[in-house]
Amino acid sequence: MPYLNIERVPVLAEVDILVAGAGSAGCCAALAARETRAHRVLLLERYGFAGGTSTQILDTFYGFFTPGEQPRKVVGGIPDRVVDALDRANAVYLRPNTYGAGTGVNYNPERLKRVWDELLAAAGVRLLLHTTLVDVERDAGNRITGIVVFSKGGFHRIRAARFIDASGDADLCHWAEIPCERAGERDPAQTLTTTFRMSNVDLAAYERAGGSRMLRDRMAEAVERGTHPLPRKSGSLHPMNAAGCISTVAVRVADVDPTDPEAMTAAEQEGRRQAFTYEHFLRACVPGFAASHIIGLSHQIGVRESRRVYGEYRLTRNDCFRVARFDDAVLLCGAPIEDHRPARDAGHGETAWAYIPDGNAYDVPYRTLFPKDRDEIWVAGRCFSATHDAHASCRSMAQTMGMGAAAGFAAALSLEEGCGARDLPVERLRRRLLETGAVLEPPRRPADTSPGGWKNNRL
Repeated sequence: MPYLNIERVPVLAEVDILVAGAGSAGCCAALAARETRAHRVLLLERYGFAGGTSTQILDTFYGFFTPGEQPRKVVGGIPDRVVDALDRANAVYLRPNTYGAGTGVNYNPERLKRVWDELLAAAGVRLLLHTTLVDVERDAGNRITGIVVFSKGGFHRIRAARFIDASGDADLCHWAEIPCERAGERDPAQTLTTTFRMSNVDLAAYERAGGSRMLRDRMAEAVERGTHPLPRKSGSLHPMNAAGCISTVAVRVADVDPTDPEAMTAAEQEGRRQAFTYEHFLRACVPGFAASHIIGLSHQIGVRESRRVYGEYRLTRNDCFRVARFDDAVLLCGAPIEDHRPARDAGHGETAWAYIPDGNAYDVPYRTLFPKDRDEIWVAGRCFSATHDAHASCRSMAQTMGMGAAAGFAAALSLEEGCGARDLPVERLRRRLLETGAVLEPPRRPADTSPGGWKNNRL
């Protein structure tokens, strides 16, 4: 940081493992890193609560189950603990997905904020909220030795032996000058979405009128006739964990660099404009919505991709469709490629879907979770090493939680073994994942995806 005399910045903490970003990936990374209670773990978050996309934007975990007529549960372990805690609070149920992503684990996002608090506190993770990563410190060999953060208390340094970048935008890697691919460099970047929630919806009337199929017909008609300036001909809405309330994924904002503050300012405003355009459309055109209103917008606009690191291995579209198997597999993914495209690329801004053959699930290798030629840092979440297409499949939150668990265990194991990311004994990592209930081979038996079926899917 050229504007700061780094030697005069006070040291706030010295820890074993620093996790940047307390989204679902970062929280699971911190929980895994603290599993043996042997290591000091600090989890950094710029907002006032943990959870990232899981609490700011969405209310459903996808990726736990493969889509299709014979769904399999392909994620377990630490991610299961999160859903179990929600289940104990009667704040979760399983629901089918209209567009074929598979059964979703729907939850109350406000309750999830508290669940993340409780899980992190019980594990002994040190959580630092309202604190933003602004730079890194490196030694003469270019190894990261610490970070610089800013909060209302000013600038501080945090030193650590191992680092996990779960920032979503690969911020830690960016400040360390680790090579990343920026969304849009090679393929059109996925669009951004402001989600919104509406209350006082007569869901029975909506279903009697035709439900989701009717909604798509009404949206397409509104677009074609020009009666409502909707950004797309389709979109989804679903009941929430609150009577008479629905949540949506419909807004579509294209051509935005999520690392450009001016572009993001315009995107946030456009997302809100579109949300209220949808409110007007739903109230005027869709049965069951005449007396409904927006009661909440996502905490920020939802970003699907920004920076992705170049790891020791890059997951590809071919890996997804050949149902790849890897010796260093640390999680499974059966989610389809779900590419939210700009209107010019997809016929008025529709989503391109491509499904994994035969309802199967492919391996995600450990080598996608750390940058090429680095030993002190791992990545988890949507900044992991993948091409645009593979990323559009493997960015579901169940998978990002699985990545976090693998990265957290790997960082802890590297300290125990006295090795770096590249030399880590992967079989030991896989054993540790299996001991905590992770799924590393596609299950043979179908999952129970009935609304109350969560308890029947523990492995």
